[in-house]
Amino acid sequence: MDTKVNRMLEEIIAAGMGRCVAKLSRVSAGKWSVDGVSVFRRSMDEVLSGHAAAPGARAVVYFEIRGEHPFTSLVVFRSEDIEILSRGFLGVSFSKLPAPSQSQEPLFSELGNIILNAFIGSIFDALRSGFLPAAPKCVQGEPQYLLEAIWMTLDPEQQHNVATVTLALRCDSVITRIEVIAVISESLERALVSAGKKQ
Repeated sequence: MDTKVNRMLEEIIAAGMGRCVAKLSRVSAGKWSVDGVSVFRRSMDEVLSGHAAAPGARAVVYFEIRGEHPFTSLVVFRSEDIEILSRGFLGVSFSKLPAPSQSQEPLFSELGNIILNAFIGSIFDALRSGFLPAAPKCVQGEPQYLLEAIWMTLDPEQQHNVATVTLALRCDSVITRIEVIAVISESLERALVSAGKKQ
């Protein structure tokens, strides 16, 4: 993927996520922002290596979009950030548990649903096409194993177009960061380039 296409995808995603954090900030007790957007061609090993050394369990909320331009997108939360996430989003602090709990899943799922719908919506708006949102799935565990399980259908020997977005939530003097990751198929990339040329 060349630099111009990288930049185009980054601009599409940044605009959509900018609208998302503005909306989240209006309805949250904390302040949301976009810390970074990048699109690179990576192998799954490269994606996984970025999470292998990170200690602690993660909650991953993910969508699988099927159809003409299938792709997988997910949001990665640190389970130990449940207090700041609940206080910053809902204004009420949930108790921090020593291990991931099913009682935390509704919050992760709700936030993940908002973030992923905004992410996916920005892509399909650029295509001037709609998509059928599915119910998000939430799983918890060690990050590298979660990503391996979610992307097990992808060829680990091949490189993929991977978009990464870092969101920040500030509540009082505490900041936590959330990562959005999506694997963009070559057919989706070509469709976005074609749609951009028609504008």
